[in-house]
Amino acid sequence: MNGHPFDALGPEQVLDAVEGMGIACDGRLFALNSFENRVYQVGREGGEPLIAKFYRPGRLSEAEILEEHAFLAELAAAELPVAPPLAQADGRTLLDFAITGGEHARAHFRVALFPRLRGRAPELESATHLEWLGRLLARMHRVGACARFRRRPPLSVARLGDAALTATLAGPLLPPSLQARYAQCGHELLAAVRARFDALAPLPALRLHGDLHAGNLLWSEAGPLLVDFDDCCEGPAIQDLWMLLPGDADGRQAALAALVRGYEDFRAFDWSQVALIEALRALRLLHHGGWLSARHDDPAFPRAFPYAAHARFWEEHLLTLEAQCAVLA
Repeated sequence: MNGHPFDALGPEQVLDAVEGMGIACDGRLFALNSFENRVYQVGREGGEPLIAKFYRPGRLSEAEILEEHAFLAELAAAELPVAPPLAQADGRTLLDFAITGGEHARAHFRVALFPRLRGRAPELESATHLEWLGRLLARMHRVGACARFRRRPPLSVARLGDAALTATLAGPLLPPSLQARYAQCGHELLAAVRARFDALAPLPALRLHGDLHAGNLLWSEAGPLLVDFDDCCEGPAIQDLWMLLPGDADGRQAALAALVRGYEDFRAFDWSQVALIEALRALRLLHHGGWLSARHDDPAFPRAFPYAAHARFWEEHLLTLEAQCAVLA
């Protein structure tokens, strides 16, 4: 097949897939802000719109996706505000959808449907909201600690750091003039990150949301809602807290204190894991560069991230990595 698999996925194909799952669509279709997968709000006759998620081919196995679904079902059963996938009459939550003909000889997707959650952007500057959110995260982690993922890859330096550095250095975006400096900085940063993790080993791990930033939170009259568990994994509890903190040091300290006050209403917080925050930030920075490099062939990426093709972006990104090296040192 020529081109990218997502090239074959147009509005008609999306609606065909959803109707093939037994949903009578009313023709309304809205693409949501998602790049790793393709996610759509689909109107249906006589009911609330649904969310249709088309998983990126080749990224996750069926077993890994089903562990995401099972985790969501556990959280929903514990009355946490999440959207578990909708099951078909035979109990399946993940279906196959193949596109044939035309320019695309074949494109194959795994598809799941989810209820739509309504909410607004969270107010993370509010101590009251942060305490509320801390209580929710502790409840989620209590469920996450009850079992283990057998298939989904854990949070690790190798997966988020080494693989990202390799992707950036091997990809087409990093200017040749920055290759040697980027490689040196990347290896130094990863050595410092490993030292932070090693200092806390063995590190307790539990099932996490894995990518909990403000964009994956909604706020309703009933409180916070958690969305997009696509990156759920096993790792330290701090991974689900640190991305909710503001950028300035004083603000981070106050926000973390508020989160933990709420968290400890339901679960003890391991303060030693705070030492991992800058290491986790370093991994996220490296991962972002590797993600842009690895996804350059996806037609959505040049449109959404045009700056990634410019040397200035990589110069600034490298300066950020070097500054993070200094922080960890």
